[in-house]
Amino acid sequence: MQNLEKTIESQFANSPLMMQLVQNMDQYLDQSANVEGFLSTVWNILDAQGFGLDFWGQVLQVSRLLQIASPGPFFGFDQSGSMVGFGQGVFLQYVGETTTFAMLDGAYKKALLTKALANITRVSIPGCNQLVSNLFAGRGRCYCTDSGNMVMTYTFEFVLLPVELAILTQSGVLPHPTGVAVTIVQVPVSSGVFGFNGSGLQPFNQGTFFNPTQVVL
Repeated sequence: MQNLEKTIESQFANSPLMMQLVQNMDQYLDQSANVEGFLSTVWNILDAQGFGLDFWGQVLQVSRLLQIASPGPFFGFDQSGSMVGFGQGVFLQYVGETTTFAMLDGAYKKALLTKALANITRVSIPGCNQLVSNLFAGRGRCYCTDSGNMVMTYTFEFVLLPVELAILTQSGVLPHPTGVAVTIVQVPVSSGVFGFNGSGLQPFNQGTFFNPTQVVL
């Protein structure tokens, strides 16, 4: 305890025996290390890890677990087509099989901070743009647009990893106004897609028309 002497009543302050008992008890029950550990690994979300992030996940209602489509390759017999042989693939139980994936602390913390910001941010185009920019810092351009007819679109000019798409569609970190549908579109700029000058896309005879990958929430 800090400033232990100030917590002792004056009538006991001049008793050597009483003072020694209090000081001994303070040493035996010293919780400073536990308090410091709690503050650094749980209470402070910027430094939190492991259990601390799981605690914040319950507060913010963001699960660490995601369901991600199994990427394969899948095991199959000869002449089965795209499947592979023994020791090369996993068994396919059914179409659309998913795998439970637990986000590592770094990705989970970013999702938690995004949800925390979403809780206190006005659901506007600038606010949503800031959210996805924070969530995908360094990945490429991403932004939100009003598509009309009560639909808003999050556009990503790069291919989302399966775990990133799962975060967007399952964690609930993307805000949207009540009654407004959300569409996620991936537009990979570097994939040879045709576009106009200044867009970073390919010109005539060098790129193909874009066939968007869309996910509707």
